[in-house]
Amino acid sequence: MDQEKHTETLMTKLARFIVDKRKAFYLIFLAAFLFCAASINKVEINNDITSYLPDDTETRRGLTLMDEEFVTLGTADLMVSNIPLDTAWELSHKLEILPGISGVVFDETDDHYHDSAALFSVTFDAPEDDPAAVTALQAAQDALAGYDVSVSTQVGRDESASLQKEMTVILLIAAAVIVVVLLFTSKSYMEVPVYLIVFATAAVLNMGTNFIFGTISFITNSIAVVLQLALAIDYAIIFCHRYMEERDNGLDPREADIAALSKAIVEISSSSLTTISGLVALMLMQLRIGFDMGIVLAKGIVCSMLCVFLLMPGLLMLFSRPIEATRHKNLVPSIDFWGRGVLKLRYVLPPIFLVVLVAGAVLSGRCEYVFDTNDADFDNKPDWRIADEKVTDTFGKKNTIAVLVPRGDYDKEKTVLRQVEALGPVTSATGLANIEVEDGRMLTDALTPRQFSELAGVDVELCRLLYQAYGLSVEEYGAIFQNPDDYAVPLIDIFEFLLEQKDKGVVDLTADQEEEVEDLRAELDLGLKQLRGENWSRLVFVADIPTEGEETYALLDQIRAIAQDQYGEDVILVGNSTNAFDLASSFSGDNLKISVLTALFVMVILLFTFKSAGLPVLLVLTIQGSIWINFSVPVLTDTNLFFLSYLVVSSIQMGATIDYAIVITNRYLELKESMGHREAAVASLSQSFPTVLTSGTIMAVAGFLIGGISTDATIGSVGQALGRGTVTSIFLVMTVLPQMLVLGDLLIERTAITLNRDRKQRFNQGTMRLDGHVRGHVAGFVDGEFKGVIHGSVDALIESKYQELDRSQEEDET
Repeated sequence: MDQEKHTETLMTKLARFIVDKRKAFYLIFLAAFLFCAASINKVEINNDITSYLPDDTETRRGLTLMDEEFVTLGTADLMVSNIPLDTAWELSHKLEILPGISGVVFDETDDHYHDSAALFSVTFDAPEDDPAAVTALQAAQDALAGYDVSVSTQVGRDESASLQKEMTVILLIAAAVIVVVLLFTSKSYMEVPVYLIVFATAAVLNMGTNFIFGTISFITNSIAVVLQLALAIDYAIIFCHRYMEERDNGLDPREADIAALSKAIVEISSSSLTTISGLVALMLMQLRIGFDMGIVLAKGIVCSMLCVFLLMPGLLMLFSRPIEATRHKNLVPSIDFWGRGVLKLRYVLPPIFLVVLVAGAVLSGRCEYVFDTNDADFDNKPDWRIADEKVTDTFGKKNTIAVLVPRGDYDKEKTVLRQVEALGPVTSATGLANIEVEDGRMLTDALTPRQFSELAGVDVELCRLLYQAYGLSVEEYGAIFQNPDDYAVPLIDIFEFLLEQKDKGVVDLTADQEEEVEDLRAELDLGLKQLRGENWSRLVFVADIPTEGEETYALLDQIRAIAQDQYGEDVILVGNSTNAFDLASSFSGDNLKISVLTALFVMVILLFTFKSAGLPVLLVLTIQGSIWINFSVPVLTDTNLFFLSYLVVSSIQMGATIDYAIVITNRYLELKESMGHREAAVASLSQSFPTVLTSGTIMAVAGFLIGGISTDATIGSVGQALGRGTVTSIFLVMTVLPQMLVLGDLLIERTAITLNRDRKQRFNQGTMRLDGHVRGHVAGFVDGEFKGVIHGSVDALIESKYQELDRSQEEDET
């Protein structure tokens, strides 16, 4: 026994330690599970994709300033269809008097009434995320009960909550499908509970440890569990299949567990590297949501591996008797017929694949990407999006663009508002400089004391004194030394000064004057909070134009040029269109970075795995072909694709589905040592089929479930593309790959980079001492690490630190 332990490899010693200390690992995982389960609620979910833009982008800078300096009140467009104009006016007045509503815009123009449909543009007293705005919106909907109403608003829209409900349904259905698949591909029914325990633990560990990041995106939070299941379930399958093989070879549960784990650690670790490499490429995106998704999913892979390596061995020991008692016959059929059929087409399919590969590369390069989820061609639409589209189809698009300019110069603001409003697509312009107080008089117009007296209902003499005091406060002494009646001050400034003096008790007003002034104060405060900050003013424009596209970006350039003509470079544009533009700007760089880095990482890993420069090219070409084919589908169906779907799926598809190619290639390389190339290709397909079927089906089902059930365009499009890409990858590795391996066998051998100075083909019979790697037949095929003595017939490639025939022992035996 001591000699046996002394000659054990490091992996075997590690496996023996894990299996023998399984009870300690039970306690460790139980404590970790409870801690992480309690920590899940500590994770904050970020629903704003714009917060992941780089800090130096215009949209991110503008949104930060608006959050700091302005209040954005909630708004809603309520469209009532099939009503006469008189009824529309009655409903408008009914809405105006509701509590929580500060204003209702409705008139007889085509902007608000045509084709028997009325559009009420409602502004609430509170921001859109305030419960008061939600209450006011509900009151407005109640007031319109009985009519055909379509509501377009952000108020009360909790996409995160609805998404979580959808993902719960998706996870339950996925779990049911996975159980069926595992039952079909397993050797024992009791394997399935072991799988479920391992995965549930890994999922909770990953979700619970997300609190170390503070916040994660709603996208990551929604799909991480399902993708972790799809990406990592095959680790448990590989280990369990190894265990069952060792049991079939006659080992008792403990020794089978140790032997299987020692082999699985290396196999699973190397397999996971390709998946993690794709996620690392995702983490290097300029758009930081890539890092968010990549780091959480990579952590999920690590959690899954730890559970497989440290928890699952103990579970297999714990359930060893039920596993043996519930064994069943192999339900996966042999597919030798498929392999033979594929090999017959080896001179037909590869040329077709190369043509399709080139066509896919060209077509996928022409895929139309969109950067606003509302523009994505996604059929499974939520109710709010259907309502938005109905309002847009009837009254046109309402693309809101905010322009931030330095505060204080009302003449410049007026010039910008006037020039931008004159642009063709712009339907409205709002700023302090064009808010009308009375007929023809704007909030920022300069008024003399007499004009202000008439407007505010304040005594003219008091106004003169007020103007003189104002002049002193701003160091404009002409108000004192010249005729004060000639001194003009912007209405907004003098009115704020009046309120300041009134609050200090310096100015006394009659009851009627005070009531009128307070009414003006309420109206003024509402506008100031939205349009003027501490250092910036906000100008708001609405245009009947799409969120993105050349026409939209040209309008943004025009608006920017007009504003910069007045303010120089100190101008910031904010809105869905600028967000789309910033995302589009980062996309081209991220796209190239992810594609190149993912392929490079995977090829390096494959190079060290197979020790051949040609083989990684064949494998990566196969999977890259499936990616190009996948993203040619939107072009062929004349649909667009949300940009994030491409970035996420291309990295995951390359990193995860390359495993299918690795499984088949490994089998082929092993088998061709003992049989012909064609027979090896047929056998490798048949032997790899259960693994590819299990892992591929789970990932494809997960993707299609997400795409079919989720109403979120971001999540749904990721699911659709992932499911479609996985099926494409499976098809290619089960058809084209074996043909490429057979046809490219000479390339694989010629580009081998293994140093074979100590690796020679040996044909010996008798006793041989060695310390190294043996690949071949020793009274039966052998491929493994050995340290000791082999007695028998040896026909193998041997790479050994020490090797010689033990002649003395042979002589003794004779």
